[in-house]
Amino acid sequence: MPDIAKQPFGRTSHLSTRAIFGAAALGNVTQEEADATLQVLLDYGINHIDTAHSYGDAEERIGPWMARHRDKFFLATKTDKRTRDGAWEELELSLERMRTDHIDLWQMHYLVDPAQWETAMGPGGALEAFVAAREQGIVRFLGVTGHDVVIPKMHLRSLERFDFDAVLLPYNYPQMQNPEYAADFEALLALCQERNVAVQTIKSLCRRPWPTDATRDHATWYEPFEAQAAIDKAVHWVLGDPRVFLNTTGDIYLLPKLLDAATRFKARPADAEMDALVETWDMKPLFT
Repeated sequence: MPDIAKQPFGRTSHLSTRAIFGAAALGNVTQEEADATLQVLLDYGINHIDTAHSYGDAEERIGPWMARHRDKFFLATKTDKRTRDGAWEELELSLERMRTDHIDLWQMHYLVDPAQWETAMGPGGALEAFVAAREQGIVRFLGVTGHDVVIPKMHLRSLERFDFDAVLLPYNYPQMQNPEYAADFEALLALCQERNVAVQTIKSLCRRPWPTDATRDHATWYEPFEAQAAIDKAVHWVLGDPRVFLNTTGDIYLLPKLLDAATRFKARPADAEMDALVETWDMKPLFT
C-alpha cells in the first residue's frame, strides 16, 4: 500500500510518520484486538506511538508489542501527576507495563489548570522528575499536552518556563473557526517553528460533541466521522498544514479509514469544501 509521508519530529532527529498512532484507542480492548491493531500499524508503516499512563489498559496492551518491535517505534507516554515523586512513580510503572527500558518522549498530560501548572513547574514538581529522567537517559525528550480553548496559551506559558521538545493540542476545521483559539494556535505554532518544537494534533475526526440522545458506538470522546469521504476531508485538512502531525483517533475500528485517507493525501481541501462539510454533517467544535 502507499506510504504515509514522514518528516522530522521537531528537533528529535526521528523521521516520524505524519500520522502518529494515538493509543488511547487501546484503553479498553483485548490483547487480541490490540495485536490486530499492531498489524494495521505495521501494514501502514506507522513508526510513532503516543500513549498515556491514564489511558486505561493501553500501556499494558503495548507491552507485548515492545517486547518484539521496540526498535520499530518512537514511543511516547504521559503522566498527569504534578509532583516529582508522583510523576517518577508513574514513569517506573509505564516502563514496566510497556516492557521497555526507555521512553522516547515523556509528556505532562493535560496541563491546563493554572494551579496544577504552578505545582508541576515549581519546587518538587513534575518538571524536576522530567529533567532527572532525561539526565539519566530513561527518557530522551520532553513534552506537554492538553485540550480546551485555553491550551495554546498554556502551552506558550509552558514553553516560556521550559524548553520542551513537543506539544500536543486539538486541531480541526471547526475548532479553528474560533477566532481566539485560532490566534493563539498560530502564535504557538510560530514559536514552535522558531524553536523546532514538534506539534502534535488531536481530534481530527471530530464531527461534534456526542449528542445527549446518541448511542455511543465508538470509543471516542466525540461523535466521529464514519463515512470515508468525510474522513478524507478531515484528515487531509489537518495534513494540509506541514507544520503539524496528526495523532490518530481513539477508536481502533476507525483507524484503518484514517490511515487509508493519510496514504492518499495530496493537498488541503479548500475552505469552501470544508464549509460544505460543516453544513452537511452539522459539525461543531468540541471545545468552546
